[in-house]
Amino acid sequence: MEHTDPPPHGLPLDAQSILALAARSMFHQFSSVSQGMFLVDRTGRIVWLNDGYKRFLPALGFSSEDQFVGHMVDEVIPNTQMKRVLETGEAVLVDLLTNHAGTFVVSRIPLRDESGGAVIGAIGIVLFDHPETTLQPLISKFSLLRRDLDDARRELASHRLQQSGQRQSKYTFASFVGSSPAAVEVKRQARRAAQTSSPVLLLGETGTGKELLAHAIHASSARASGPFISVNIAAVPETLLEAEFFGVAPGAYTGADRKGREGKFKLADGGTLFLDEIGDMPQVLQVKLLRALQEGEIEPLGSNKLLPFDARVIAATSRDLAALVREGKFREDLFYRLNVLPIRVPPLRERRTDIPALVEMLGEDMTLRSGEQQPELGLDALALLSAQTWRGNIRELRNVLEQAVMRSDSHQITVQQIEAVLRDAGVEQLAPALTVPGGPAADLPGHDADALRPLAEQVAQLEQRAITAAMAATRGNKVAVAKMLGISRATLYARLN
Repeated sequence: MEHTDPPPHGLPLDAQSILALAARSMFHQFSSVSQGMFLVDRTGRIVWLNDGYKRFLPALGFSSEDQFVGHMVDEVIPNTQMKRVLETGEAVLVDLLTNHAGTFVVSRIPLRDESGGAVIGAIGIVLFDHPETTLQPLISKFSLLRRDLDDARRELASHRLQQSGQRQSKYTFASFVGSSPAAVEVKRQARRAAQTSSPVLLLGETGTGKELLAHAIHASSARASGPFISVNIAAVPETLLEAEFFGVAPGAYTGADRKGREGKFKLADGGTLFLDEIGDMPQVLQVKLLRALQEGEIEPLGSNKLLPFDARVIAATSRDLAALVREGKFREDLFYRLNVLPIRVPPLRERRTDIPALVEMLGEDMTLRSGEQQPELGLDALALLSAQTWRGNIRELRNVLEQAVMRSDSHQITVQQIEAVLRDAGVEQLAPALTVPGGPAADLPGHDADALRPLAEQVAQLEQRAITAAMAATRGNKVAVAKMLGISRATLYARLN
Protein backbone atom coordinates (compact mmCIF):
# COMPACT_ATOMS: atom_id res chain seq x y z
CA MET A 1 0.00 0.00 0.00
CA GLU A 2 1.57 3.33 -1.10
CA HIS A 3 2.25 6.07 1.45
CA THR A 4 -0.59 8.50 2.08
CA ASP A 5 0.09 11.87 3.69
CA PRO A 6 -2.29 12.80 6.47
CA PRO A 7 -5.00 15.28 5.37
CA PRO A 8 -5.08 18.85 6.66
CA HIS A 9 -6.49 19.24 10.17
CA GLY A 10 -10.27 19.06 10.24
CA LEU A 11 -10.72 17.32 6.85
CA PRO A 12 -12.16 13.76 6.79
CA LEU A 13 -9.88 10.82 5.96
CA ASP A 14 -10.53 8.78 2.83
CA ALA A 15 -11.30 5.06 3.08
CA GLN A 16 -7.76 4.00 2.13
CA SER A 17 -6.20 6.18 4.83
CA ILE A 18 -8.65 4.83 7.42
CA LEU A 19 -7.72 1.27 6.51
CA ALA A 20 -4.01 2.08 6.71
CA LEU A 21 -4.43 3.68 10.16
CA ALA A 22 -6.55 0.76 11.36
CA ALA A 23 -3.97 -1.76 10.15
CA ARG A 24 -1.14 0.07 11.91
CA SER A 25 -3.22 0.43 15.08
CA MET A 26 -4.14 -3.25 15.16
CA PHE A 27 -0.54 -4.27 14.51
CA HIS A 28 0.74 -2.17 17.41
CA GLN A 29 -2.11 -3.40 19.63
CA PHE A 30 -1.28 -7.05 18.93
CA SER A 31 2.40 -6.37 19.51
CA SER A 32 1.76 -4.75 22.89
CA VAL A 33 -0.76 -7.22 24.36
CA SER A 34 0.74 -10.48 23.04
CA GLN A 35 3.50 -12.46 24.73
CA GLY A 36 5.52 -12.26 21.52
CA MET A 37 5.20 -11.70 17.78
CA PHE A 38 7.25 -12.24 14.62
CA LEU A 39 6.89 -11.89 10.83
CA VAL A 40 7.98 -14.15 7.96
CA ASP A 41 8.12 -13.40 4.24
CA ARG A 42 6.40 -15.46 1.55
CA THR A 43 9.22 -18.06 1.59
CA GLY A 44 8.95 -18.59 5.36
CA ARG A 45 12.07 -16.60 6.26
CA ILE A 46 11.90 -14.67 9.55
CA VAL A 47 12.22 -10.92 8.88
CA TRP A 48 11.19 -9.27 12.17
CA LEU A 49 10.28 -9.95 15.80
CA ASN A 50 9.12 -7.72 18.63
CA ASP A 51 10.71 -7.26 22.05
CA GLY A 52 8.30 -9.72 23.67
CA TYR A 53 9.44 -12.60 21.46
CA LYS A 54 13.12 -12.00 22.25
CA ARG A 55 12.74 -13.69 25.66
CA PHE A 56 12.07 -17.02 23.91
CA LEU A 57 15.32 -16.89 21.90
CA PRO A 58 17.63 -18.53 24.51
CA ALA A 59 15.31 -21.55 24.76
CA LEU A 60 15.37 -21.82 20.95
CA GLY A 61 19.16 -21.78 20.94
CA PHE A 62 19.85 -18.12 20.01
CA SER A 63 21.55 -15.40 22.02
CA SER A 64 20.50 -12.40 19.92
CA GLU A 65 17.92 -11.12 17.46
CA ASP A 66 20.54 -10.86 14.71
CA GLN A 67 21.23 -14.62 14.93
CA PHE A 68 17.51 -15.46 14.76
CA VAL A 69 16.32 -13.16 11.98
CA GLY A 70 17.04 -14.51 8.49
CA HIS A 71 16.50 -18.17 9.31
CA MET A 72 13.68 -20.25 7.78
CA VAL A 73 10.94 -20.51 10.38
CA ASP A 74 10.67 -24.31 10.34
CA GLU A 75 14.44 -24.59 10.97
CA VAL A 76 14.42 -22.59 14.21
CA ILE A 77 10.90 -23.06 15.67
CA PRO A 78 10.19 -26.80 16.08
CA ASN A 79 6.64 -28.00 15.27
CA THR A 80 5.59 -24.68 13.72
CA GLN A 81 2.73 -24.72 11.20
CA MET A 82 3.68 -21.40 9.62
CA LYS A 83 4.64 -22.97 6.28
CA ARG A 84 1.15 -24.47 6.00
CA VAL A 85 -0.39 -21.03 6.54
CA LEU A 86 1.80 -19.63 3.76
CA GLU A 87 0.85 -22.47 1.42
CA THR A 88 -2.90 -22.48 2.07
CA GLY A 89 -3.46 -18.81 2.88
CA GLU A 90 -5.71 -19.88 5.77
CA ALA A 91 -5.30 -18.43 9.25
CA VAL A 92 -4.91 -20.57 12.38
CA LEU A 93 -6.40 -18.33 15.04
CA VAL A 94 -5.99 -20.52 18.14
CA ASP A 95 -3.59 -23.46 18.39
CA LEU A 96 -1.32 -25.17 20.93
CA LEU A 97 2.39 -25.25 20.04
CA THR A 98 4.80 -27.40 22.08
CA ASN A 99 8.56 -27.57 21.66
CA HIS A 100 11.64 -27.38 23.90
CA ALA A 101 10.91 -23.69 24.56
CA GLY A 102 7.61 -24.63 26.26
CA THR A 103 3.91 -24.87 25.46
CA PHE A 104 2.13 -21.86 23.95
CA VAL A 105 -1.26 -20.76 22.68
CA VAL A 106 -0.52 -19.17 19.29
CA SER A 107 -2.18 -17.54 16.29
CA ARG A 108 -0.87 -17.57 12.72
CA ILE A 109 -2.29 -15.07 10.22
CA PRO A 110 -1.39 -14.77 6.52
CA LEU A 111 -0.52 -11.32 5.09
CA ARG A 112 -1.73 -10.48 1.58
CA ASP A 113 -0.83 -7.87 -1.03
CA GLU A 114 -2.85 -4.73 -1.77
CA SER A 115 -5.34 -6.61 -3.92
CA GLY A 116 -5.98 -9.10 -1.09
CA GLY A 117 -4.97 -11.99 -3.32
CA ALA A 118 -1.39 -13.25 -3.14
CA VAL A 119 0.08 -14.20 0.24
CA ILE A 120 3.21 -12.12 0.84
CA GLY A 121 4.03 -13.34 4.35
CA ALA A 122 2.55 -14.27 7.71
CA ILE A 123 2.49 -13.09 11.29
CA GLY A 124 2.96 -15.40 14.28
CA ILE A 125 1.53 -14.32 17.63
CA VAL A 126 2.13 -15.95 21.03
CA LEU A 127 -1.11 -15.30 22.94
CA PHE A 128 -0.19 -17.19 26.13
CA ASP A 129 2.84 -19.07 27.36
CA HIS A 130 2.51 -21.81 30.01
CA PRO A 131 -1.18 -22.34 29.12
CA GLU A 132 -1.27 -25.39 31.39
CA THR A 133 -1.58 -22.94 34.31
CA THR A 134 -3.08 -19.85 32.64
CA LEU A 135 -5.85 -21.63 30.79
CA GLN A 136 -6.16 -24.84 32.80
CA PRO A 137 -9.93 -24.54 33.53
CA LEU A 138 -10.73 -23.74 29.89
CA ILE A 139 -8.50 -26.51 28.53
CA SER A 140 -10.00 -29.02 30.98
CA LYS A 141 -13.56 -28.16 29.98
CA PHE A 142 -12.63 -28.30 26.30
CA SER A 143 -11.04 -31.73 26.78
CA LEU A 144 -14.19 -33.01 28.50
CA LEU A 145 -16.42 -31.69 25.72
CA ARG A 146 -14.15 -33.29 23.13
CA ARG A 147 -14.29 -36.56 25.05
CA ASP A 148 -18.11 -36.45 25.20
CA LEU A 149 -18.29 -35.78 21.46
CA ASP A 150 -15.84 -38.58 20.69
CA ASP A 151 -17.79 -40.92 22.98
CA ALA A 152 -20.95 -40.21 21.00
CA ARG A 153 -19.16 -40.76 17.70
CA ARG A 154 -17.56 -43.95 18.99
CA GLU A 155 -20.94 -45.25 20.17
CA LEU A 156 -22.40 -44.73 16.70
CA ALA A 157 -19.38 -46.39 15.09
CA SER A 158 -19.60 -49.22 17.62
CA HIS A 159 -23.22 -49.85 16.69
CA ARG A 160 -22.30 -50.11 13.01
CA LEU A 161 -19.32 -52.38 13.67
CA GLN A 162 -21.30 -54.61 16.02
CA GLN A 163 -23.81 -55.15 13.26
CA SER A 164 -20.94 -56.35 11.06
CA GLY A 165 -19.51 -58.55 13.87
CA GLN A 166 -16.23 -56.60 14.18
CA ARG A 167 -14.43 -55.50 17.34
CA GLN A 168 -13.53 -51.83 17.55
CA SER A 169 -11.41 -49.37 19.53
CA LYS A 170 -12.80 -47.90 22.74
CA TYR A 171 -10.82 -44.67 23.02
CA THR A 172 -9.67 -41.66 21.01
CA PHE A 173 -6.98 -39.03 21.63
CA ALA A 174 -9.53 -36.92 23.54
CA SER A 175 -9.65 -39.77 26.08
CA PHE A 176 -5.97 -39.13 26.91
CA VAL A 177 -6.64 -36.25 29.29
CA GLY A 178 -3.90 -33.69 29.86
CA SER A 179 -2.50 -30.39 28.64
CA SER A 180 0.97 -30.55 30.22
CA PRO A 181 3.95 -30.37 27.83
CA ALA A 182 4.59 -34.10 28.34
CA ALA A 183 0.97 -35.06 27.56
CA VAL A 184 0.77 -32.74 24.54
CA GLU A 185 4.02 -34.13 23.14
CA VAL A 186 3.04 -37.80 23.46
CA LYS A 187 -0.31 -37.09 21.78
CA ARG A 188 1.50 -35.25 18.98
CA GLN A 189 3.79 -38.23 18.40
CA ALA A 190 0.86 -40.67 18.53
CA ARG A 191 -1.16 -38.61 16.01
CA ARG A 192 1.79 -38.69 13.63
CA ALA A 193 2.10 -42.44 14.11
CA ALA A 194 -1.60 -42.82 13.26
CA GLN A 195 -0.93 -41.43 9.78
CA THR A 196 1.47 -44.26 8.93
CA SER A 197 1.17 -48.04 8.69
CA SER A 198 4.51 -48.81 10.38
CA PRO A 199 4.73 -50.78 13.66
CA VAL A 200 4.46 -48.68 16.82
CA LEU A 201 6.17 -49.52 20.12
CA LEU A 202 4.64 -47.90 23.22
CA LEU A 203 7.07 -47.74 26.14
CA GLY A 204 6.21 -46.72 29.66
CA GLU A 205 5.46 -47.74 33.21
CA THR A 206 2.35 -49.66 34.15
CA GLY A 207 -0.81 -47.57 34.36
CA THR A 208 0.36 -44.70 32.13
CA GLY A 209 -2.24 -45.24 29.39
CA LYS A 210 -0.39 -47.26 26.75
CA GLU A 211 -3.45 -49.33 25.81
CA LEU A 212 -5.58 -46.19 25.60
CA LEU A 213 -3.10 -44.66 23.16
CA ALA A 214 -3.10 -47.85 21.08
CA HIS A 215 -6.89 -47.58 20.74
CA ALA A 216 -6.57 -43.88 19.86
CA ILE A 217 -3.92 -44.50 17.18
CA HIS A 218 -6.17 -47.09 15.56
CA ALA A 219 -9.23 -44.81 15.77
CA SER A 220 -7.34 -42.01 13.98
CA SER A 221 -5.73 -44.21 11.34
CA ALA A 222 -6.83 -45.28 7.89
CA ARG A 223 -7.74 -48.62 9.49
CA ALA A 224 -10.32 -47.13 11.87
CA SER A 225 -13.16 -48.93 10.10
CA GLY A 226 -11.37 -52.26 10.58
CA PRO A 227 -11.17 -54.41 13.73
CA PHE A 228 -9.02 -53.61 16.76
CA ILE A 229 -7.77 -56.86 18.30
CA SER A 230 -5.73 -56.89 21.50
CA VAL A 231 -3.95 -59.65 23.37
CA ASN A 232 -2.15 -59.37 26.71
CA ILE A 233 0.79 -61.74 26.33
CA ALA A 234 1.44 -61.85 30.08
CA ALA A 235 -2.14 -63.02 30.72
CA VAL A 236 -2.09 -66.00 28.32
CA PRO A 237 -0.46 -69.31 29.38
CA GLU A 238 2.70 -69.99 27.38
CA THR A 239 1.32 -73.28 26.03
CA LEU A 240 -1.67 -71.49 24.48
CA LEU A 241 0.08 -68.47 23.01
CA GLU A 242 0.85 -69.98 19.62
CA ALA A 243 -2.78 -71.03 19.10
CA GLU A 244 -3.91 -67.61 20.37
CA PHE A 245 -1.74 -65.82 17.81
CA PHE A 246 -1.90 -68.02 14.74
CA GLY A 247 -5.06 -70.08 15.19
CA VAL A 248 -5.72 -73.80 15.02
CA ALA A 249 -6.43 -75.88 11.91
CA PRO A 250 -9.52 -78.15 11.95
CA GLY A 251 -8.77 -81.37 13.88
CA ALA A 252 -5.19 -80.32 14.61
CA TYR A 253 -5.17 -82.29 17.85
CA THR A 254 -7.53 -84.32 20.02
CA GLY A 255 -10.28 -82.06 21.30
CA ALA A 256 -9.66 -79.34 18.71
CA ASP A 257 -12.70 -77.72 17.11
CA ARG A 258 -13.68 -79.47 13.90
CA LYS A 259 -14.14 -76.09 12.25
CA GLY A 260 -10.78 -74.83 13.42
CA ARG A 261 -10.16 -71.58 15.24
CA GLU A 262 -8.88 -68.27 13.91
CA GLY A 263 -5.98 -66.61 15.69
CA LYS A 264 -5.56 -62.98 16.62
CA PHE A 265 -3.57 -62.18 13.47
CA LYS A 266 -6.38 -63.33 11.22
CA LEU A 267 -9.05 -61.65 13.38
CA ALA A 268 -7.12 -58.38 13.00
CA ASP A 269 -7.00 -58.65 9.20
CA GLY A 270 -7.68 -55.20 7.74
CA GLY A 271 -7.29 -53.53 11.14
CA THR A 272 -4.86 -53.29 14.07
CA LEU A 273 -3.33 -55.95 16.32
CA PHE A 274 -2.29 -54.68 19.75
CA LEU A 275 0.33 -56.82 21.51
CA ASP A 276 0.41 -55.77 25.16
CA GLU A 277 3.36 -56.70 27.42
CA ILE A 278 5.45 -57.78 24.42
CA GLY A 279 8.48 -58.04 26.73
CA ASP A 280 6.94 -61.16 28.32
CA MET A 281 6.79 -63.12 25.05
CA PRO A 282 8.62 -66.51 25.18
CA GLN A 283 11.70 -66.67 22.97
CA VAL A 284 10.37 -69.67 21.03
CA LEU A 285 7.36 -67.65 19.91
CA GLN A 286 9.47 -64.56 19.16
CA VAL A 287 10.92 -66.35 16.11
CA LYS A 288 7.47 -67.12 14.70
CA LEU A 289 6.22 -63.59 15.41
CA LEU A 290 9.22 -62.12 13.57
CA ARG A 291 8.57 -64.34 10.55
CA ALA A 292 4.88 -63.39 10.52
CA LEU A 293 5.72 -59.67 10.60
CA GLN A 294 8.36 -60.01 7.86
CA GLU A 295 6.38 -62.21 5.49
CA GLY A 296 2.84 -60.96 6.17
CA GLU A 297 1.56 -64.52 6.52
CA ILE A 298 0.90 -67.05 9.28
CA GLU A 299 0.72 -70.83 9.59
CA PRO A 300 -2.09 -72.05 11.90
CA LEU A 301 -1.25 -74.74 14.44
CA GLY A 302 -1.56 -78.17 12.82
CA SER A 303 -1.67 -76.78 9.28
CA ASN A 304 0.84 -76.75 6.44
CA LYS A 305 -0.83 -73.86 4.63
CA LEU A 306 0.30 -70.24 4.85
CA LEU A 307 -2.47 -67.68 5.27
CA PRO A 308 -1.83 -64.03 4.31
CA PHE A 309 -2.93 -61.26 6.69
CA ASP A 310 -2.95 -57.48 6.64
CA ALA A 311 -2.77 -56.04 10.16
CA ARG A 312 -0.94 -53.05 11.56
CA VAL A 313 0.93 -54.03 14.75
CA ILE A 314 1.12 -51.87 17.86
CA ALA A 315 3.17 -53.33 20.71
CA ALA A 316 3.52 -52.12 24.28
CA THR A 317 5.66 -52.99 27.27
CA SER A 318 6.49 -51.69 30.72
CA ARG A 319 9.85 -53.50 30.63
CA ASP A 320 13.20 -52.26 29.31
CA LEU A 321 13.33 -54.05 25.94
CA ALA A 322 16.82 -52.76 25.14
CA ALA A 323 18.10 -54.28 28.39
CA LEU A 324 16.33 -57.57 27.61
CA VAL A 325 18.07 -57.60 24.22
CA ARG A 326 21.45 -57.11 25.88
CA GLU A 327 20.67 -59.94 28.31
CA GLY A 328 19.70 -62.24 25.43
CA LYS A 329 16.08 -62.54 26.61
CA PHE A 330 14.53 -60.71 23.65
CA ARG A 331 15.55 -61.16 20.02
CA GLU A 332 17.44 -58.19 18.64
CA ASP A 333 15.96 -58.57 15.14
CA LEU A 334 12.41 -58.62 16.55
CA PHE A 335 13.20 -55.55 18.66
CA TYR A 336 14.27 -53.59 15.57
CA ARG A 337 11.22 -54.85 13.69
CA LEU A 338 8.89 -53.46 16.38
CA ASN A 339 10.91 -50.36 17.31
CA VAL A 340 10.12 -48.44 14.10
CA LEU A 341 8.01 -45.73 15.77
CA PRO A 342 8.84 -45.80 19.50
CA ILE A 343 6.68 -43.58 21.73
CA ARG A 344 7.53 -43.12 25.40
CA VAL A 345 4.39 -42.61 27.46
CA PRO A 346 5.36 -40.34 30.40
CA PRO A 347 4.66 -41.35 34.00
CA LEU A 348 2.21 -39.30 36.01
CA ARG A 349 4.96 -37.66 38.07
CA GLU A 350 6.20 -35.97 34.86
CA ARG A 351 2.77 -34.43 34.18
CA ARG A 352 1.63 -33.32 37.64
CA THR A 353 -0.30 -30.33 36.26
CA ASP A 354 -2.66 -32.82 34.57
CA ILE A 355 -3.76 -34.35 37.87
CA PRO A 356 -6.69 -31.91 38.55
CA ALA A 357 -8.12 -32.64 35.08
CA LEU A 358 -7.55 -36.38 35.55
CA VAL A 359 -9.30 -36.29 38.91
CA GLU A 360 -12.30 -34.59 37.30
CA MET A 361 -12.38 -37.13 34.47
CA LEU A 362 -12.04 -40.11 36.83
CA GLY A 363 -14.72 -38.64 39.09
CA GLU A 364 -17.09 -38.35 36.14
CA ASP A 365 -16.42 -41.94 35.15
CA MET A 366 -17.09 -43.19 38.70
CA THR A 367 -20.32 -41.19 38.74
CA LEU A 368 -21.48 -42.77 35.49
CA ARG A 369 -20.77 -46.23 36.88
CA SER A 370 -22.32 -45.75 40.32
CA GLY A 371 -25.04 -43.18 39.63
CA GLU A 372 -23.98 -41.22 42.72
CA GLN A 373 -22.95 -37.57 42.93
CA GLN A 374 -19.55 -36.71 41.49
CA PRO A 375 -16.82 -36.43 44.15
CA GLU A 376 -15.40 -32.97 44.79
CA LEU A 377 -11.88 -32.38 46.10
CA GLY A 378 -10.61 -29.20 47.70
CA LEU A 379 -7.46 -27.43 46.53
CA ASP A 380 -5.45 -28.84 49.44
CA ALA A 381 -6.49 -32.40 48.52
CA LEU A 382 -5.60 -31.79 44.85
CA ALA A 383 -2.26 -30.32 45.92
CA LEU A 384 -1.49 -33.44 47.96
CA LEU A 385 -2.40 -35.73 45.06
CA SER A 386 -0.26 -33.65 42.69
CA ALA A 387 2.77 -34.08 44.95
CA GLN A 388 2.85 -37.89 45.08
CA THR A 389 5.20 -40.03 43.00
CA TRP A 390 2.46 -42.42 41.73
CA ARG A 391 4.39 -45.62 41.05
CA GLY A 392 1.15 -47.08 39.66
CA ASN A 393 0.42 -43.89 37.71
CA ILE A 394 -3.17 -43.21 36.57
CA ARG A 395 -4.33 -46.69 37.61
CA GLU A 396 -3.09 -45.99 41.15
CA LEU A 397 -4.67 -42.52 41.16
CA ARG A 398 -8.04 -44.05 40.23
CA ASN A 399 -7.69 -46.60 43.03
CA VAL A 400 -6.98 -43.90 45.62
CA LEU A 401 -9.99 -41.86 44.49
CA GLU A 402 -12.30 -44.88 44.55
CA GLN A 403 -11.17 -45.78 48.07
CA ALA A 404 -11.63 -42.19 49.29
CA VAL A 405 -15.16 -42.07 47.82
CA MET A 406 -16.10 -45.42 49.39
CA ARG A 407 -14.91 -44.27 52.83
CA SER A 408 -16.63 -40.88 52.70
CA ASP A 409 -20.21 -40.17 53.78
CA SER A 410 -20.24 -37.10 51.54
CA HIS A 411 -19.23 -36.27 47.98
CA GLN A 412 -16.79 -33.74 49.47
CA ILE A 413 -13.40 -35.45 49.76
CA THR A 414 -11.03 -33.90 52.30
CA VAL A 415 -7.26 -33.88 52.37
CA GLN A 416 -7.37 -35.96 55.58
CA GLN A 417 -9.29 -38.72 53.78
CA ILE A 418 -6.74 -38.73 50.93
CA GLU A 419 -3.90 -38.93 53.48
CA ALA A 420 -5.56 -41.89 55.20
CA VAL A 421 -5.96 -43.81 51.93
CA LEU A 422 -2.35 -43.14 50.91
CA ARG A 423 -1.01 -44.31 54.29
CA ASP A 424 -3.12 -47.48 54.19
CA ALA A 425 -1.70 -48.13 50.72
CA GLY A 426 1.80 -48.18 52.17
CA VAL A 427 2.90 -44.59 51.51
CA GLU A 428 4.82 -44.01 54.74
CA GLN A 429 6.05 -40.50 54.02
CA LEU A 430 3.65 -38.25 52.12
CA ALA A 431 5.24 -35.73 49.77
CA PRO A 432 4.62 -32.06 50.67
CA ALA A 433 1.68 -30.60 48.78
CA LEU A 434 2.52 -28.68 45.64
CA THR A 435 0.87 -25.47 44.49
CA VAL A 436 -2.06 -26.09 42.13
CA PRO A 437 -3.58 -23.48 39.80
CA GLY A 438 -5.78 -21.22 41.88
CA GLY A 439 -4.61 -22.75 45.15
CA PRO A 440 -2.52 -21.49 48.05
CA ALA A 441 1.26 -21.71 47.93
CA ALA A 442 2.65 -24.76 49.64
CA ASP A 443 4.26 -23.23 52.72
CA LEU A 444 5.10 -26.48 54.49
CA PRO A 445 8.35 -27.41 56.26
CA GLY A 446 10.85 -28.67 53.73
CA HIS A 447 9.04 -27.01 50.83
CA ASP A 448 11.35 -26.26 47.91
CA ALA A 449 10.64 -22.73 46.66
CA ASP A 450 12.77 -23.45 43.59
CA ALA A 451 10.07 -25.86 42.41
CA LEU A 452 7.70 -22.92 41.91
CA ARG A 453 9.74 -21.61 38.98
CA PRO A 454 8.31 -22.18 35.47
CA LEU A 455 8.64 -25.84 34.51
CA ALA A 456 10.37 -25.03 31.21
CA GLU A 457 13.18 -23.27 33.10
CA GLN A 458 13.66 -26.23 35.46
CA VAL A 459 13.67 -28.75 32.60
CA ALA A 460 16.15 -26.65 30.59
CA GLN A 461 18.45 -26.38 33.63
CA LEU A 462 18.29 -30.12 34.25
CA GLU A 463 19.03 -30.86 30.57
CA GLN A 464 22.02 -28.53 30.67
CA ARG A 465 23.46 -30.29 33.72
CA ALA A 466 22.96 -33.74 32.17
CA ILE A 467 24.58 -32.74 28.87
CA THR A 468 27.53 -31.06 30.65
CA ALA A 469 28.13 -34.19 32.75
CA ALA A 470 27.86 -36.48 29.72
CA MET A 471 30.23 -34.30 27.68
CA ALA A 472 32.77 -34.47 30.50
CA ALA A 473 32.39 -38.25 30.89
CA THR A 474 32.84 -38.90 27.15
CA ARG A 475 35.51 -36.21 26.63
CA GLY A 476 33.29 -34.35 24.18
CA ASN A 477 32.31 -37.34 22.02
CA LYS A 478 28.88 -36.17 20.79
CA VAL A 479 27.91 -39.56 19.37
CA ALA A 480 28.59 -41.17 22.75
CA VAL A 481 26.78 -38.34 24.56
CA ALA A 482 23.64 -38.78 22.45
CA LYS A 483 23.69 -42.54 23.04
CA MET A 484 24.27 -42.11 26.78
CA LEU A 485 21.35 -39.66 27.14
CA GLY A 486 19.04 -41.61 24.85
CA ILE A 487 18.51 -38.77 22.37
CA SER A 488 19.28 -38.26 18.68
CA ARG A 489 22.37 -36.32 17.58
CA ALA A 490 20.09 -33.70 16.01
CA THR A 491 18.41 -33.15 19.38
CA LEU A 492 21.81 -32.95 21.10
CA TYR A 493 23.09 -30.34 18.63
CA ALA A 494 19.91 -28.28 19.15
CA ARG A 495 20.44 -28.36 22.94
CA LEU A 496 24.11 -27.46 22.59
CA ASN A 497 23.22 -24.43 20.45
